[in-house]
Amino acid sequence: MSTIITSANAPAPIGPYNQAVLANGVLYVSGQIALDPASGDLVQGDIETETHQVMKNLEAILQEAGLGFEQVVKCTIFVKDLNNFVRINTIYGSYFKEENAPARETVEVSRLPKDVNVEISCIAVQ
Repeated sequence: MSTIITSANAPAPIGPYNQAVLANGVLYVSGQIALDPASGDLVQGDIETETHQVMKNLEAILQEAGLGFEQVVKCTIFVKDLNNFVRINTIYGSYFKEENAPARETVEVSRLPKDVNVEISCIAVQ
């Protein structure tokens, strides 16, 4: 059995998917991009600003499920330009404690939804 998780504090999906699905104590959070949850507009600025918004969107969904970043066990980061990796990684890393940081991969892709620079998904366990 699974439960759909939806947070008003994260952007509404822009396609046929849900923000997250909780199944057997595991939360699967869809990839988040730098959309402002209130307006639905892209958050403009530098890669740090964009990454912070992505992480805030993930955090809102985690909180809706009663979880936090400390329960995240896996992340996937998609970036348009791997030259931004250090800057993205600095912001991303500020949301986790080093001793329990999740497993992760980072992949450079040619294009992301709405032509953003970074998209991050995660898996958390209750």
